[in-house]
Amino acid sequence: MLLPKSRAARRRLALLALAAPILVMAAALTLYGLRGSISYFFTPSQAATAHVPPGRAIELGGLVVAGSLAKGPGGEVSFVIRDHSARSQVRYKGELPDLFREGQGVIASGSYDTGGIFIATQILAKHDERYMPRELTRALRADGEWRPGSPAQSGP
Repeated sequence: MLLPKSRAARRRLALLALAAPILVMAAALTLYGLRGSISYFFTPSQAATAHVPPGRAIELGGLVVAGSLAKGPGGEVSFVIRDHSARSQVRYKGELPDLFREGQGVIASGSYDTGGIFIATQILAKHDERYMPRELTRALRADGEWRPGSPAQSGP
């Protein structure tokens, strides 16, 4: 027989046999519950390469293209975010952060629509001249866009 001869060992084995399915079920339920709240970070070129499907919640980061900011009626704003090799048109309805500027780093949370325009639900701008979000800094360095010492691109 495969059961241990010791009574204590059989008890531990029984306890393990009861606890294992409960722990697996708890982990599965946790992952299932969190699947909708996971947000991935992309630069415009990474989003184009990954073919992000319309409606999928992501964070899009890059530099705001100078001269691309256009304010529409009802508080709607549109602008273009760029990295080294790609651009994404962004639309946002609401108030922009006070520190939002053209030529500076920004992270927009939202999703692409079926026309390829990024519909932002939240806009984050850097909060001082020395800060840029870590994900954006890494992505800009990886794309060859990072220029240390530039006032619009100071960072960690």
